[in-house]
Amino acid sequence: MATPRAAGKGFMKVGSVSCGVKIIGAVSEAEKVHFRILNRKDGLPVKSAYLDEETGDTVAAAEQVKGYEVEKGEFIHIEPDEIKKLKMVSQHTLEIGEFVPAAEIDARYLEKPYYLVPADAPSTEAFAVIRDAMARKKVAARSCVVLYQRGREVLIQPLGKGMLMTELRNHNEVVAADAVFEGLKARKVDPEMLEIAQLLIDKKPAKFDPSKFDDTYEQALVAMIEAKRKGKKPPKPAPEPKTNVINLADVLRKSLAQEGGKAPSKKPRTAPKRKSA
Repeated sequence: MATPRAAGKGFMKVGSVSCGVKIIGAVSEAEKVHFRILNRKDGLPVKSAYLDEETGDTVAAAEQVKGYEVEKGEFIHIEPDEIKKLKMVSQHTLEIGEFVPAAEIDARYLEKPYYLVPADAPSTEAFAVIRDAMARKKVAARSCVVLYQRGREVLIQPLGKGMLMTELRNHNEVVAADAVFEGLKARKVDPEMLEIAQLLIDKKPAKFDPSKFDDTYEQALVAMIEAKRKGKKPPKPAPEPKTNVINLADVLRKSLAQEGGKAPSKKPRTAPKRKSA
């Protein structure tokens, strides 16, 4: 289990009601496999460095400055102090601007989650009132906060004894579905196959349980590293699934039978009526 890491403190405010909150990261990369870059010749680690594009000389950290390219080869220098001075009003306050129905949240815009908990004992009551009121109304709150020196739009939702705050992607970052689905043609689905597919779904009920999720790529990396460490051959990759479906109805019936289900009997096709002379 990953260790919680605090991302900041502030206030959450709804109208005249406010309470102190702690922002704690909900995800961690600590358990992931991390690689170092090595020199293939001697096997020693190498360090990255910034080089002057014209002279090729290494530029020390003290001599580096951020630059925004306004024209080809023309940059505006941006000093660290200038960025720090861009203080936003909402830096330490989650000012709730509006509430949206939880059912209308578009998952494509959800990016990075954080936990919200009361910052101290005096904040506990107001925190609980806001959380429980949102839960009863089935809504999420939209706000803005500064995280890691950058303003972020966020969504706040009740979650158990605390709350969940999620960074939101900007609408310009999300590719419109219409642009991707434009070439798809409408297709009428066979009612019989649709019924079998629904029966197959009914045979595989489950609850959303992240503890059962497996990172197969990460597991494969660990297995490969362990095999190389012991001087053995790496495990063979899993075979790719076959996709040459010839008769979808037969495949659906077979899949349902494997799950212990019974497909509906095939309905006889009625011959077209002949026109009388």
